[in-house]
Amino acid sequence: MRIGVLAASSVANPDVIAPVSAFAAIAFPEIDLVFHPQCYAHEGHFAGSDAVRAAAFLDYANDPAFDAIWFLRGGYGSNRLLATIMPRLGEAARRKTYLGYSDVGFLLGALYARRIGHPVHGPMASDIRRTGGDATVARALGWFARRDRAGLEPGLDGRPAAAFNLSILTALVGTPYLPDLADHVLIVEEVSEAMYAIDRMLFTLGNATQLRSLAGVRLGAVTAVQENDPAWGETLEVMMRRWCGELGVPYLGRAEIGHTQSNRVVPFGVV
Repeated sequence: MRIGVLAASSVANPDVIAPVSAFAAIAFPEIDLVFHPQCYAHEGHFAGSDAVRAAAFLDYANDPAFDAIWFLRGGYGSNRLLATIMPRLGEAARRKTYLGYSDVGFLLGALYARRIGHPVHGPMASDIRRTGGDATVARALGWFARRDRAGLEPGLDGRPAAAFNLSILTALVGTPYLPDLADHVLIVEEVSEAMYAIDRMLFTLGNATQLRSLAGVRLGAVTAVQENDPAWGETLEVMMRRWCGELGVPYLGRAEIGHTQSNRVVPFGVV
């Protein structure tokens, strides 16, 4: 299986290429990881200019020699590519699996909205640097190579599902890139935000007319929460129940996704 790896967002960390390649070679010998030269590009905040990143994505997505695309890391910036890449995806792109999370949710959502390929929320190549990172990236590689269900989020219950970083999801609301999630269980996670900012994003979720047909909402990890001054005073559970109530959909509890070592795999749609 040939997997193309690229960086669609922030400047990449190419120091992960050697360790993740070595791990894949030993644990998943059937996988050939091919890192796009764009992974080494750097322009300001980004892993190359918008044009360079878009060209890299189209290069691998439209190449029938690749079975899948794996994202090196997140950060910010994949949304800046959508208007360029979405109209230019051909038949080869429709057969691929696309796997990542965080900022890559812009791409996963846009692909799912157009039913292009198989978007999957799950660990990225840079997660090899986490404590226990071998086990983290093994979930992604296992899904790519073997459709190994051991790495799936354990609460997936046969209903269609989708997973997003909360800030990415709320940025997609009101755009043509938010997929139709009717009858889906939506799973959200967040990192490096203060509680008031999380509540503000949940307000958007709770009032988004595009999301009123959800089957329910689950909450993944909320990590590296920034200091709130004064103290916030509400728990995440209270916040989730209130805003899901406003949306008119059930809050279904916690999930094992997020910016953590235990990030699990959530294929968009029905597994």
